[in-house]
Amino acid sequence: TDNAPISMIETIVLLKPQSQWRDGITKNDIINELNSKLQIPGVINGWTQPIINRINMLSTGIRTDVGVKIYGQSLDTINRLAQEFRRTLQGTEGIADLYVEPITGGRYVDINIRREELGRYGLSIDDVNMFIETAIGGAGIVQTVEGRRRFSIAVRLGQDFRSTIDKLKQLPIITMNSGPVPLSALADIKVAEGPPMITSENAMLRGTLLFNVRDRDLGSTVDEAKKKLEDAVKRLPKGYFLDWSGQYENQIRAENRLMIIMPVALLIIVIILYFTFRNFREVLIVLASIPVALVGGAYSLYFFDVNFSVAVAVGFIALFGIAVETGVLMLVYLNNSLYQKVRKATEAGNPVNKKVVEDAVYDGAVLRVRPKLMTVIVDILGLMPILFATGPGSDVMKPITIPFVFGLITSTLFVLIVLPVMYAMIRERELKKHGKLQIQEMAND
Repeated sequence: TDNAPISMIETIVLLKPQSQWRDGITKNDIINELNSKLQIPGVINGWTQPIINRINMLSTGIRTDVGVKIYGQSLDTINRLAQEFRRTLQGTEGIADLYVEPITGGRYVDINIRREELGRYGLSIDDVNMFIETAIGGAGIVQTVEGRRRFSIAVRLGQDFRSTIDKLKQLPIITMNSGPVPLSALADIKVAEGPPMITSENAMLRGTLLFNVRDRDLGSTVDEAKKKLEDAVKRLPKGYFLDWSGQYENQIRAENRLMIIMPVALLIIVIILYFTFRNFREVLIVLASIPVALVGGAYSLYFFDVNFSVAVAVGFIALFGIAVETGVLMLVYLNNSLYQKVRKATEAGNPVNKKVVEDAVYDGAVLRVRPKLMTVIVDILGLMPILFATGPGSDVMKPITIPFVFGLITSTLFVLIVLPVMYAMIRERELKKHGKLQIQEMAND
């Protein structure tokens, strides 16, 4: 079943290929232009994608990026609070398509039967209810079968007999003693206001303030909105409270998982590095590539105007793994080169001095340049189609790719240039302090 309310009208806009767009125009520019030209009194526009809209509605019951759910006992009070919150959030940077889900203003035809009149005409409540149901709503009378298909046949009065309140009052109902009498003789008929839709959760009535987030990250936008509503929340009547939902709800769950996953991932990396090198000194040298990769990824987000999200965090996790891997390989090359140089100097009876360390570091670093550059270039070229993609799905993959590509560039420069210098300085200091170098046997493999 469709969980969209009757007040919601969906229109799908198909965009032409981007090559046919005006120069310099973006998707957000098109949305803003369409929104400015489609302002209809009493109608609020909400711009989203068809699939994600359905996913949001099924998972959170919210049709926009963020929803403020207001719970209480009275729909009128809930609507008043929602309108107050809307005025408070109006104009907040990043908030777009701000509106309150209609919970008042519906119009209904109320037919209140006068019981004292029924006895006068020899009728019962069921008789009048059956007449009203058949005349206005329709009642099934028979089923017909055509082949393997079965159809129900219902009858009701034509539109001309029930189109206005006056015509409803004139509907004749047959009585046993007095013949036909108008419905107005038996009931009071009027148009009354009521809720167009009643929504409840956990046995409590609910209203919703909805908005999308545009040109700003979701987290900071909601944080600012929460600060603006702090005073209003403190003044809520007893028995009323609010809850934040929508994509923000999913992001909070994902961030809570990432707060556990990222430290665990880094801890696993540290443990593996320690068992590889057997000392924390070289572990710290390798880990130094992570902040440098982080700097490149962070600047790329600023350059491409991408907000931090779960997808971006996934890209950084992948970047950290690659940065550590390349650092480990460089350190293995340097250890191996130094091991060879020290062994040759020892066998030749020459002292191990600063010159031996510098030559070893130079040979090991140069030996690693070609495979490192080949790996990085292949990675970047392979990700370029995603980096500049504009088709469906690109909004999910690009935030993962952007920090990975640019962080890979900065980490590569660090590993090829800075890491050998750090290694040489540490080894020279070790040689000066202890008069010898301690090199792992594994470097000879």
